Amino acid sequence: MNKIKQFVLNVKAEMTKVSWPNREELLNSTSVVLVSVAILAVFVGVIDLFFTYMIGMIIK
Repeated sequence: MNKIKQFVLNVKAEMTKVSWPNREELLNSTSVVLVSVAILAVFVGVIDLFFTYMIGMIIK
């Protein structure tokens, strides 16, 4: 039980050292992630369509 208490105290101490982002940084980071995911989704979709078309041509 003493180890658990010490662990919780250590976690509290470390959490005070964390540099939390402000609202503007958080929104900027979120928008970068969303745009990156959208670009990657379009890229994967185009590649998927291309390979689907190519495999369809091979099978016919």
